[in-house]
Amino acid sequence: MSLVSDLLAGDHRALARTITTIENRASGYRDIVSELHEHTGTADVIGVTGSPGAGKSTLVDKLTRQYRDNDLTVGVLAIDPSSPFTGGSVLGDRIRMGSTTGDMDVFVRSMSARGRLGGLSTATADAVKALDAFGKDKIIIETVGAGQNEIDIVKTADTVAVLVPPETGDDIQMLKAGIFEIGDVFVVNKADLSGADRTVKELQEMIRTREDYTTGENEPTAIDQAIDRTETDWEPQVIETIANDGEGVEELATVLQEHAEYLVESGTRTRRAQQRYAQEITTHLREDLRHLTAQEIDARGSLDEFAAAVTRRETDPYTIVDELIAPIEECIHHRADREEIDPER
Repeated sequence: MSLVSDLLAGDHRALARTITTIENRASGYRDIVSELHEHTGTADVIGVTGSPGAGKSTLVDKLTRQYRDNDLTVGVLAIDPSSPFTGGSVLGDRIRMGSTTGDMDVFVRSMSARGRLGGLSTATADAVKALDAFGKDKIIIETVGAGQNEIDIVKTADTVAVLVPPETGDDIQMLKAGIFEIGDVFVVNKADLSGADRTVKELQEMIRTREDYTTGENEPTAIDQAIDRTETDWEPQVIETIANDGEGVEELATVLQEHAEYLVESGTRTRRAQQRYAQEITTHLREDLRHLTAQEIDARGSLDEFAAAVTRRETDPYTIVDELIAPIEECIHHRADREEIDPER
């Protein structure tokens, strides 16, 4: 665990190697993340999402500069679309984050979405842990900008800022069915363009509509329930910015800090963290069970052979699945029987 020791000691190269190990799912990455976990929990994690072209990268750059002016250290994970050939990131959003180049207290890393429709790869949460353990005060995750499916960010970030460009028209309506529901702060970027005032008013009206379920007019959505929305007194804020000029960025940083303080004071941060870890455990269980079943399939032949047998009507998919998971079930039942006989085991 020398890599972990070096990271905890503030070695930037160790941090970079750790995130590379995590993203590549290289041998030993789980042990590394496990070692880091006890050193996490202090950083504020901010998600920045929105439609392509909304100015996310430019705003993240200016927000990072604002944090540095306040003597806060920053880690940025820019999630890029995946290459269909290598699976790696395509855009490299760091080219639009040049205002803090050379600042050793800013760490910017591009990561691939790995084809995830939700916008984040499964390695993102682990990379956040690495930055948190390293001691970053603020961790900003910039998502791909894939549209209304991009809701994974709410499972990783404490605060979510949704960027909306002026006069988005149908895009505003689309938000009702998607990422609009996850926003704690809404940012009308490029506010110097025509239609900005109208967009602000539309967002404010939609926020009031979203809050109607608290009075019984609408039922909470699955996303609201997942992020403890039904128990929150926080009313999402709408901020106007002109990221290219840095206008409104200080106000945005202030609102983000207010939300971070609210999460702590209300106890919502602890509740969300518990929900997040429950989801993370479930995700890891699914991945591990998938690997175990894949090994069982290889041990018994191949998936093509099973599919061929089903095609010949010699068996059926349910029977195949029952046979494949039988060894796992047997182990679980055997352990349950042992514990029933000897509870101390």
